Amino acid sequence: FAGYISQVLKNYTDHACDGEYVSLRCPHRTTISIQSSFYGRIVPSHQLCPSRYPHSYATLIKEDVACSVGTSLQKMLDECQDRRSCQFLVNSRLFGMDPCPGTGKYLLVWYKCRPNEYKSKVACEDDKLRLSCKKSMVIAIYSAIFGRTQGGSLECPYQNLGMPMIECQSATALQLMIKRCHGKRSCSIYASTYEFGDPCYPGIQKHLNVIYTCDNTPLLLPVDETEPPGLSSSSSSSSMEPVGVGTEMALLSNILAAYAFITENPERAALYFVSGVCIGLVLTLLALVLRVSCRTD
Repeated sequence: FAGYISQVLKNYTDHACDGEYVSLRCPHRTTISIQSSFYGRIVPSHQLCPSRYPHSYATLIKEDVACSVGTSLQKMLDECQDRRSCQFLVNSRLFGMDPCPGTGKYLLVWYKCRPNEYKSKVACEDDKLRLSCKKSMVIAIYSAIFGRTQGGSLECPYQNLGMPMIECQSATALQLMIKRCHGKRSCSIYASTYEFGDPCYPGIQKHLNVIYTCDNTPLLLPVDETEPPGLSSSSSSSSMEPVGVGTEMALLSNILAAYAFITENPERAALYFVSGVCIGLVLTLLALVLRVSCRTD
């Protein structure tokens, strides 16, 4: 469970030089969500993607290190967005006109893995946000933003107080939401600066936006690093599964459900624990009494 969640919540970064393949992959039941992309060169070739051909020092001096293509993000969205995996050869022809001919370039991609089915909830500043899943299902937090986004929020319209539309977000919102809600059937939290701190200037209205999913089988397998890129696991899976896999998954699911019950009902859990200890002590005492009486007889 922890391995799968770390794969989903992780921000991935991948790169490929000209003439190399870039390969993006996500775990089962998730798809690629491109966050940002860069194609060009902003550092010398001896630091990243050195040239395949020998160059003189004079040629390296003339190397363009302020070269970028504005179509790289759109190209990555067209090739990989909402797919389980994608792979293609990096070269300048893919991105249109070459802004710096003769300079070796590279592609940098930042992406996340988004669950196929997810929910989104928004709470305005100082309101309570409640998340809940059906019985036998638990919450898996995908992303959380507390602050003010450039596009704003339809649920929480901003009052125009003469301040510019700036973007400011809390750096700890995701970690806090994971700590409060992850693996639970329901949870609640206030969208306040007391909980998340104030990432903006005083007086700027903020909101909390959480994307999460509910799953009764959250113990999904992480990415198989030995699987060749571009191949989906569904095509290579066999109908004959290991015998112990289903049992282990059921056991882990039961453990997770028990943990959720304890966190939601601590008093009842404590009562059950104390009752179990008392019954165990009584049975042990009876066994000792029977053993002593049998020896005496």
